[in-house]
Amino acid sequence: MRPTPFPPGHTPAAPHDLVGIGIGPFNLSLAALAHPLPGLDTAFYEQRPAFEWHPGLLIEGARIQVPFLADLVTLADPASDWSFLNYLKARDRLFPFYFAERFHIQRAEYDAYCRWVSQNLPALHFGHQIDAVRWNPERALFDIDFTRLGTDGEAEALGRTHTRNVVLGIGTEPHVPEPLRPLTEAPGVPVLHAADYLHHRDALLTAGHITVVGSGQSGAEIFLDLLRRRPPGRERLHWIGRTAAFAPMEYSKLGLEHFTPDYTRYFHALAEPVRDQLITSQWQLHKGIDAGTLAAIHDELYRRSLHSGWPDAVLTPGVRVRTAGRVAATKVELHLEHVEQGTRSRLTTDAVVLATGYRERPLTGLLAGLDPYLRRDSHERPRVDEQFRLVLDPSVTATGCHVYVQNAELHTHGVGTPDLGLAAWRSATILNAVTGTEPYPLPARTAFTTFGLTPQPQVPPPGRRVTLTPLVDQR
Repeated sequence: MRPTPFPPGHTPAAPHDLVGIGIGPFNLSLAALAHPLPGLDTAFYEQRPAFEWHPGLLIEGARIQVPFLADLVTLADPASDWSFLNYLKARDRLFPFYFAERFHIQRAEYDAYCRWVSQNLPALHFGHQIDAVRWNPERALFDIDFTRLGTDGEAEALGRTHTRNVVLGIGTEPHVPEPLRPLTEAPGVPVLHAADYLHHRDALLTAGHITVVGSGQSGAEIFLDLLRRRPPGRERLHWIGRTAAFAPMEYSKLGLEHFTPDYTRYFHALAEPVRDQLITSQWQLHKGIDAGTLAAIHDELYRRSLHSGWPDAVLTPGVRVRTAGRVAATKVELHLEHVEQGTRSRLTTDAVVLATGYRERPLTGLLAGLDPYLRRDSHERPRVDEQFRLVLDPSVTATGCHVYVQNAELHTHGVGTPDLGLAAWRSATILNAVTGTEPYPLPARTAFTTFGLTPQPQVPPPGRRVTLTPLVDQR
């Protein structure tokens, strides 16, 4: 069915104060904190039919790597109706959680909590694909074109909305290294990204030999899950990764202060070349493996060695995949190189799981209409100011209109960008700037560590003021 076009003589509706594009945890946090603010008109659009958070990685028992206090709202507003504790109360599970004494909750429970929030916020619009964002200089507003999708994912109607502020929260996408891309695109031997692991686990378990590529948390969890499901002595598993070791994530108390607003402000004030160098060197802060997961892998291997000898499992760090190809129609051959030794070998396997991480979704297509106004750095990346706003031409920002980003500012704000623990603080920062008031007072100091010899401004000044009018509670 062809989508319904814009009607003749279309009259623009009243503009929103804020439109969020994408509904993942970060924009869901923003929507939850925006909901109680009187007079703030918001709308959030998502292409998927409902909220979901890494469904292919909700492995039984796997836990998120931040405490439950890093929910959508608590670190900005502990009294919010949308806190994880209030979710437990609404589900009559508060006492069981209390007695469970779990500071780190299961990933599946975090997903269920987010879905509960998404099902109760009125400003969320699922099944809406955003097609374009443009600056309208005549109206001094952003025009946003979208396509409303049916339950089958087919286009049903076209629409347009207008807003003073845009918040991009389109998230990340699975990354497949160049040497392995031809394998994922051809039929036959199962080669899949970790993002699809649970959807294909049963098929994977029928394979004779399985290789997991990637030495981060997802790779460790998938290797452990496969190990537990294979018979002792006949595991036939291989786990490889580029890092020099299956290294634990930095989880010391002072190390965690890199995930505070204090460090984010310090990082943002550094010179661009210094920031780029730091990002590559700080991988263990956010790409290492939880020590508990490493211990569980060792425990499982040790338990199996008691009665069946050494498990048929090979764990080799410091290895990169140079090239790969299919052998006949039933196997894959990986051409490997050991980084430190400089040696090469070949590995033949029946299935491959690529725990090779995620990359920020490119903003180029979505923001093509804003390209003339967009300011970029020396690497052609969008510049982002301290309040998470894209740096646009003064002809746009002088009107008080801005485009904000969530989880697309690693190059300007550092390792805390994808961290759930900073979600509420970043959302509060954005809302304080949009309203020009301070509905969410932010702490002046968040770390015992002093980053740098020159103190940085502790709390960014508020942005443009929005006139707030009474809003009927729609809960």
